[in-house]
Amino acid sequence: MQILGPDGRPIAVKKQELSREAINSTLVGWRGIWSSQSVAAGLTPEKLSQILKSAASFRHGTPWEYLTLAEEMEEGDLHYASVLGTRKRAVSGLEIVVEAATDESRDQEIADAIREQVARPEFCDMLNDSLDAIGKGYSAVELVWRSGPVWKPDFIWRDPRHFRFDPETGRKLQIVRDDSTLVADDMPACKFIVHHPQIKSGLPIRGGLARLAAFAYMCKRWSIKDWLSFADIYGVPLRLGVYDIGTAPSDVEKLMAAVTGIGNDAAAVISRNMEIQFPNPPIGAGGDRLFEGLANWWDRQVSKGVLGQTMTADDGASLSQAKVHNDVREDILRHDARQLANTLNRDFVVPFVSLNFGAQKVWPRIRLHVPEAEDLALLVTALEKLVPLGLKVEQSVVRDKLGLPDPAEGKEADLLQAPTPTVAPQPEPEPTNENAANRLIKIDGDELESHIQSRMTEILKGMDLKNRATNRRATAVQEEVDSLADNAMERAGGYPIDEDAIRQAIKEASNKNDLEARLLRVFVDTDSHDPAFRQTLALADFAAQMLGYVAAEEGRS
Repeated sequence: MQILGPDGRPIAVKKQELSREAINSTLVGWRGIWSSQSVAAGLTPEKLSQILKSAASFRHGTPWEYLTLAEEMEEGDLHYASVLGTRKRAVSGLEIVVEAATDESRDQEIADAIREQVARPEFCDMLNDSLDAIGKGYSAVELVWRSGPVWKPDFIWRDPRHFRFDPETGRKLQIVRDDSTLVADDMPACKFIVHHPQIKSGLPIRGGLARLAAFAYMCKRWSIKDWLSFADIYGVPLRLGVYDIGTAPSDVEKLMAAVTGIGNDAAAVISRNMEIQFPNPPIGAGGDRLFEGLANWWDRQVSKGVLGQTMTADDGASLSQAKVHNDVREDILRHDARQLANTLNRDFVVPFVSLNFGAQKVWPRIRLHVPEAEDLALLVTALEKLVPLGLKVEQSVVRDKLGLPDPAEGKEADLLQAPTPTVAPQPEPEPTNENAANRLIKIDGDELESHIQSRMTEILKGMDLKNRATNRRATAVQEEVDSLADNAMERAGGYPIDEDAIRQAIKEASNKNDLEARLLRVFVDTDSHDPAFRQTLALADFAAQMLGYVAAEEGRS
């Protein structure tokens, strides 16, 4: 059987070998699954240096101790296990998207077959096993293929200590045949998902986060050890018995028994010439906080190395700060997701499609979707302003961005709704007292504009601006003009008028024509009113506002 390898070249594969495990763990032998060896115990700078050198030097050692230390670090340091697990789960929890090669029906069928495999619970477990490479530098998951209507694999995690990198390039993973001679065999085709993320440039064996955090792990263990010793000494107040020179040995023994007895039953009997002291521990000098601060400092360094930040894991002082720091971690998440997707496409998609559908010119792809961070406040503000202007947005899209589920059927009464606008009641006009403004409303078109201009002339002539404050005629005329403007606004059908904009136009206008042009710009509304009426409305308000403004200015003088 021929399938294409990662380089696009045909590879001869025997089906019976695909269903056979390439690595068999045994109860005895060097590939035993049980091990009691500990590397972290008694870790010193010299020992740690030797472990790291041995792991990165093919000719002088093996990565066995380094990989064992990496596993013990996850088991023995709660903080390192937490932040490393956070980084792994951030990737394994992403939505898996399968993209068909083309829109052709055959390519869509292939993509659907991959989606069925991705939906298997075992696939998610395989992702977690593959992400073990983030800490150790590489990981290997064996594919044991099961034949049937569809060739599909079982995923088996393999201990990374059973592999090594080739001595020529340091990048090609091999199966170790014998740990004593370091003889290794090449990885069989279509049998392993090998993931070694490029966390840093260089050899994959030097790229694991365990190598980065190992020194901090060792120093933190020392800090905690000293902290425990401090607590052992000063956690309980010291009982000190004092005796005089020449005290009989029997009396010294009695004193010792008395001091010891205080720790058990808090009671003792001593002679009158004996003394028991309780010295205060050096807690007031900050000795108790020294070790805690040192341990926390190392934790923060590990958080920076693993997550790229410290806020979400350690401090969390405020929600806004946590959001800012989460954006930093998002870059790392995208990097991890992209690299894992490349591994899956190379070591899973290509073999699966080749076994079930044959070699393809173009291949489907798996993508781990990282959702974009949304500024919900900005989104709501934009919708509030743009929707009334005509922007059409589906409710389902907005609910998805807000993280809200679709409303259940039959619960319309429980739905949040926009408040119903209330219209203030308008007073009924008095039919018997028809003033000039009421008469003006009955006039339309050009006749209205001409009438306003003539009325403005009459009003101006009738006003004694110098004696504005005492001129009753002027006051009556002003009231008539104000009424004219009010009724003109009422005629506009609730059209919103910006009074401040009108006043600003009056102050800035150089002449009557300029003022009319400025007012027309204030009243532009192409959706609701025709140009003739907008002009009429502007002139009416111009009359009222201008007269009031002029009168007020003259009154000040």
